[in-house]
Amino acid sequence: MKLDATAQKVLDRINADELVELALDLAKIDSPTGREGEVGQYVYDWLLRNGFAPKKLGLFPDRFNVVATLPGQGHGRSLVFNSHMDTTIAAEEIWTTRRAADPIFHSAWREGDNLIGNGICNDKGPMATWLIAAKAIRESGIALKGDLTLMAVVGEIGLEPVDEFQPPEYLAKEAGTRYAITRGAIADYALVAEGTDLGLIWVEAGKAFFKVTVFGEDFPIYTPYIKRPTPLEKSPNAIVRMARLIERLEEWAYDYEQRHRYECPGGVVIPKVNVGAIRGGVPYKITKTVQQCAIYVDVRITPAQNPLDVQDELRRLVAGAGLAGEVELYTNRKAFEGQRVEPLADAIRRSHRQVFNEDPKIGAPHFASMWRDINCFNEVGIPSITYGPGASVGGGNFSMRIADMVTGAQLYALTALDLCNQARE
Repeated sequence: MKLDATAQKVLDRINADELVELALDLAKIDSPTGREGEVGQYVYDWLLRNGFAPKKLGLFPDRFNVVATLPGQGHGRSLVFNSHMDTTIAAEEIWTTRRAADPIFHSAWREGDNLIGNGICNDKGPMATWLIAAKAIRESGIALKGDLTLMAVVGEIGLEPVDEFQPPEYLAKEAGTRYAITRGAIADYALVAEGTDLGLIWVEAGKAFFKVTVFGEDFPIYTPYIKRPTPLEKSPNAIVRMARLIERLEEWAYDYEQRHRYECPGGVVIPKVNVGAIRGGVPYKITKTVQQCAIYVDVRITPAQNPLDVQDELRRLVAGAGLAGEVELYTNRKAFEGQRVEPLADAIRRSHRQVFNEDPKIGAPHFASMWRDINCFNEVGIPSITYGPGASVGGGNFSMRIADMVTGAQLYALTALDLCNQARE
């Protein structure tokens, strides 16, 4: 790549071995949502050692966001680099992940030219790339006009309160980026560093979580008294009746994502639906039919949707299946499309062209169809884009190429040099 002397001076200070060491150190610290304290302290100490002045912004003292700023010289556009420190799988979650204690979810290692581990991909690998990029800018002695803020957050992965699972133990997004923003960690623009295969995304799906309960007979029936054959929807057992509803729900889900596909310049949202949990009966007493059974349904929504409309559809679905039941909306997180993102998008494009001699593409629909913290920034009017090396772990990927991470650090450094040296309007 052909770079001016300023950019080359910064990129010369990006060390691949240092980047690998940092990424592995971060990812070897197990930090499922709610237990981010140790990795937060590591990030804080790393920033302190490398000449930054970090601070802890925490809703809870044992799980805090870490924020540091490389001050600009004034009158330049400011930028936030943001990544999350929490990971997706806790070792005890055997009812979501059969091998939940597998080291791939809780540690990291190198295999040849790749780094392996859940935490590497989501999201400590991308975090390490911008930490190293910011360090390179600082050590180069080059002064930016605008501030560059570094934000490592907790609670990006949702633990949503429901039933007996209540705060503070079960609480995610309110403690993370949203909390940091309200405590002054803001900028003119935000770049949320997560894997997008280096595609640009500035729209993300929202989330509406529903508890859908189906009722059985008014009185439990002892096992010897159960009559068969009986249509599923007429069974005295609410668990059996739920089988009929799930069948109908799967048909509805396909139709739903077709009807609500959302296309915009910043990406394509295809709002998916997933049955994430089911409850009914108790395993130590299974001698009678169950009177109620609940499923917990993750319904993704677009910026054009109202979750109350989805609630109405689910209620009609229950009634249409010939079932008695109820539908409760227990989580509502809106979707947002970034506005006025062009200065940041253009800075990323220019940086991408310097490295690859071509423009970045818009990211694939699955990247725009998930929740990422660009929603928090775009909600409060801070234009935000997600863009980063590697792919999400959501599709079963647990590997990142070291070369891609080094390239990511270069791209983030070039983007900051570009945007933060533009005059602030």
